Amino acid sequence: MALGYSRGAGAYQQVRTGGGIEAADAHGLITLLMDGALERIRLAVACIATGNIAARGEAISKAIEIIGGLQGGLNHDVDPSLTERLDALYDYMARRLLQANLHADAAALDEVAGLLGQIRDSWVAIPAEARQVPAAGVGA
Repeated sequence: MALGYSRGAGAYQQVRTGGGIEAADAHGLITLLMDGALERIRLAVACIATGNIAARGEAISKAIEIIGGLQGGLNHDVDPSLTERLDALYDYMARRLLQANLHADAAALDEVAGLLGQIRDSWVAIPAEARQVPAAGVGA
C-alpha cells in the first residue's frame, strides 16, 4: 500500500504511553506498535503449529489490541481519504485475526501479517523531514 509520505506521517495522532508520558518520537512508536503486532502474529502461527491454544488466543488478542490502538490513533482530520482506507483495513485485519483464532487458521494470520507488513514498510519509508508534520491535529 503506497502512503502519501507527508500525509501518511500526519495520519496518526500523537501517541502517549499508558502512564501519560509523551514520547519524543511518535513515528518510532507507531513502528514499534506495528512490530509488536507482527511479533504476536508470528507467535500465534507457532502456537497453531504446536497446538498451544491458550497461547495462540493470548497472542492474537494482543495483536488485535495493538491494531485497535493503531486504528484508534488515526487522525481523520489530516487526510480523510487515507485514514478512511486505513481505518477499514485495520478493521478488516482485526476481523481476520478473530477468525484465525476461532478456526486456528494460519493462512489468515499470514494474510494479516502481509497486510500489516506492507503498511509498516510504507511507514518506515517516510523520509525523516516528512515525519515532522505538526502534531497531527493536536493543539500546540
